[in-house]
Parts: sequence; structure tokens; C-alpha cells
Amino acid sequence: MHRSPWPYIVLFTGVLIVSTASILIRYVQAAGVPSLSIAAWRLALAALLLTPLAWFRVGAELRALRRRDLLLGVASGAFLALHFASWISSLAYTSVASSVALVTTNPLWVGLASLLFFRERLGWRTLLGIAATFLGTLFIGLSDQMSSSAPDPALGNTLALVGAITVSGYLLIGRDLRRRLSVLAYIYVVYSTAAVVLVLWALVARQPLFGFPPYAYLLLLGLAIGPQLLGHTAFNYALSALSATFIAVAILGEPVGSALLAFVVFGERFAPLQLAGFVLLLAGIVIASQEEARRAAPAIRPAGSGQG
Repeated sequence: MHRSPWPYIVLFTGVLIVSTASILIRYVQAAGVPSLSIAAWRLALAALLLTPLAWFRVGAELRALRRRDLLLGVASGAFLALHFASWISSLAYTSVASSVALVTTNPLWVGLASLLFFRERLGWRTLLGIAATFLGTLFIGLSDQMSSSAPDPALGNTLALVGAITVSGYLLIGRDLRRRLSVLAYIYVVYSTAAVVLVLWALVARQPLFGFPPYAYLLLLGLAIGPQLLGHTAFNYALSALSATFIAVAILGEPVGSALLAFVVFGERFAPLQLAGFVLLLAGIVIASQEEARRAAPAIRPAGSGQG
């Protein structure tokens, strides 16, 4: 039985869009917006833009949510909030290449959690793909430590790893919920929860949410529409047909796109060890996709079914 290529196309497009996030964030940080405020605005704008569409298209589904599914959605949103708070902060301390590479080590954590908590068997190709991506990530991180002029690479890399672990929880919960919820209902609950968590966090931490240059808000709107609504929603759509482990591995294409953009925009050059890391990252994606193609398509509700 052959799978439709559509989930793979959507996932690939999402990776390309999300690759622009680190560049936009760097510009917003340069405009004087604190990292926590960036995360809060990104999710708040995304949730606000989704509100009329969600209540018009899936209002009945949202009102009929079971308590367990609502709690899982809230937990997923909390993980997503922690992910953005830590990863966006990391970009202020380390290079784009290292930050994005380390935050996308989530296949290690997703695969381990799937094995330990969900007893999900991982094929040898998936394991080999994870190993290749881990080695590629290690090469990129080592290269940055050897030649980086960033303010505090150790702190930035640690924050990026925290972002990787927390986004793994978001992906794993999403894999379960997307079996029962449409993509629009799922992302509305998750993004709204993350927005509330981040806005309250920013207020408690006394981080400003207003008073920035007008162009900073345009960049924040770009973050909400592009990487968040289009990019992350593409990942959530793909969760209806592909495993969380494979999606986590495929997202590792983001460091390549981000590093290329950082080279063009900020002049962040590549070291030989970095290039070797990018090759290994891509190899890991290809190997993991071969394993995914061998797996039978799960019986999951199609995204948006029953919504016209």
C-alpha cells in the first residue's frame, strides 16, 4: 500500500518556512524586544488570528472536547511555551547554526520517550537516521565552540537543548491528540494555551510587551503568520499521517536552511566541520524517511474531516 506524498510535501514546505524564524528573531532582538516578549507576541498573535477561523469552522468540535483531550492540549501548549521561551533566548547567546541545530536534536528525545513510555518499536533505519543526525548536530556544536564569537555559546547551547526536550513533549502529545482532533481544533487549543502561558510569564518577569519600534511589530506578525501558523501547522497536519519520530527527524532540515540564511543575511560563515554536520543531518532525514515509507499507514482521522 503506497502512501500519498501530500503529508511529505506539507512537511517539507513547513521546514522551509520555519527556517526563516531564527533570522526574523535576530532582527526583532536587535530592535530591543526581549526574548520572552518575542515568544509571547509570536503565540498571542497566532492565537488571535486563528480565533475567528477556529470558532467558525470547528466551534462545535471545540465545545465537545472531552476533558482528557482538553487537558492534553493544555499540556502540549505548556510544552510549546517552554520550547519557545528557551530556544528564542538561546539565539541571543550563540550562533544561529548551533542554536537551531541543537534545538532540533528532539529525535533523540522523541525516540527515547516513544521507546520507554509508549513501547513504540523503532526500526533500524530510524535508529540509524537518529544516530546520523545526532552526529551531525555534534559536529555543528563543536565547530561553533571552536570558532564562535557569540556572547555565551555554552548558555545559548544549553537553552537550545532545553528547547529540544520541551518540543519533544509537544510532538508526542500532538501525535496522540491528532488521532482524534482536526488539525484546526488541535492547534487552536495548543497555540492559545502557549500564548496565555507566555504572556503571563512575561508579565510576572516584568518583560515589556509594548513600546517597541513599529517595524518590530511587523516582524513579530511575520513570525506569527509564517513560522508559527504556516510552518508549525504544517508539522501538526503531517502528524495525522506520519510518526512523531519521523517528523522530529525531518525538522532537522531546519538548521541547514537557517544556516544558509544566516550566511546570506548576517555573514555567518561555514566551517568544514559545520558542513560535515549538515551532510549528516540530511543523510539522517533520508534514512529515516526510508523507514517511514515501510510502515503501514495508521488509521487516523484525516485533517479537517467533517468540516466541509
